[in-house]
Amino acid sequence: MSLPTTASDAVHGIATKKALTRLVPILMAAYFMAFVDRTNVGLAKTSLEVDAGIDAAAYGLGAGLFFITYALLEVPSNLILHKVGPRRWISRIAVTWGLITMAMMFISSPAVFYVLRLLLGAAEAGLYPGIMYMITQWFAQKDRAKVVGLILTASSVAFIVANPIGGALMSLDGVGGLHGWQWLFVLEGIPTVLLGLLIFFILPDSPRDASWLTEEEGAALEREAVGDAAEAQVETPGTIVRQAMSRPFLLTVAAIYFMNQIATYGVVFFVPSIVEDMNVTEPLMIGLISGVVGIGAVVGVLVVPRVLARTGREVPLIGITTAAAIVMALAFIAVADPVARMIILSITMLFIVGVQPLYWSVLMARLGGVGAAAGLAFVNTIGLTGAFVGPYAFGLSEEATGDPSAGLWVLVGATILGLLCVPLLGSLLRSHDRAHGSDEGDALVVDTGSGVR
Repeated sequence: MSLPTTASDAVHGIATKKALTRLVPILMAAYFMAFVDRTNVGLAKTSLEVDAGIDAAAYGLGAGLFFITYALLEVPSNLILHKVGPRRWISRIAVTWGLITMAMMFISSPAVFYVLRLLLGAAEAGLYPGIMYMITQWFAQKDRAKVVGLILTASSVAFIVANPIGGALMSLDGVGGLHGWQWLFVLEGIPTVLLGLLIFFILPDSPRDASWLTEEEGAALEREAVGDAAEAQVETPGTIVRQAMSRPFLLTVAAIYFMNQIATYGVVFFVPSIVEDMNVTEPLMIGLISGVVGIGAVVGVLVVPRVLARTGREVPLIGITTAAAIVMALAFIAVADPVARMIILSITMLFIVGVQPLYWSVLMARLGGVGAAAGLAFVNTIGLTGAFVGPYAFGLSEEATGDPSAGLWVLVGATILGLLCVPLLGSLLRSHDRAHGSDEGDALVVDTGSGVR
């Protein structure tokens, strides 16, 4: 006999609060360290040029190569996660990427730099879509944008905190016969390995496996998150690609996310150079000032999902935030004052990073089961190729002009292209939601959620 609606809602509310306080911090810690270990190379850029002969273009290429192997292995990684469980797989991901981060201390040439960045991407592949998949298994659609925002808060806080810490580690130059950048990689890789081991022992695979939930609470979370829909049987990357191609809204979200990631990671990897170009030479100060950009990103991922919760209109909000990012980037280019530029760049990142939970909200409302694991990984795969293009394009811009800030024109161009895709996304989502009643057996689509209003 089922509980009355009010009692059922109360149980689900209690369980959701427990998941927010017991599960989400673990996932945030993993994504925090992932962001630190994939982007700390930005602080080492100038030193690597001196010590390993890595110029701006080579640095941009190496920074972006991480995302090639990351993207190529996203879907297979998430399918393995679905089979073996998040606890084992996310633990494996963290331990291996931590070890490879430590191995970055052996960079001696552009070729070694490229190989290690490719290996780091392969090791970390599947972490973010794996976390997104877990959200679809633990949280109801109405809570998902907020939870995604919290996860992205971890990366934004990492940008604020990790740059000053990394700058301080760079100051260890000469200690023990190592360069400062070598200490940076070693001392930021060790905590990741330890975190990976901790995840193996404390991360539950599903609500029913969580010792801190009652049986009734675990069932309530699964019921509201997954529902009664039969699990889709998508088993190979080829099948996933074919299914995605049959759903144009997936490809459109991926295209918009691709443009967004060009902008996001172009700034992330080059903001230390932009700060250094303002005649800031002390590594700690470069890190502190660079971290200001992360403040805007934190505000964005906290505020934009709240706006969505009030309006329930994902696509218009995507359009507004994307347009605002373009305006702020153009303002950065037009202004010469260094202080004003950093404030404007922080506001630019508020919109560029703040819009990201909206993409996942659109997808999570329409994906479930293994289809969610596959579909979310597919979109992330396409999107993250932009994270390769961004740093490389920023590097080429600096190489051509001698000005690290020239990459902001890359940001403007990519974001304009993303904005042009937004009306198409709205149209495709409306068509999909109208037709969904006839697509109940589709392999990828399980739940329309609230749809586009």
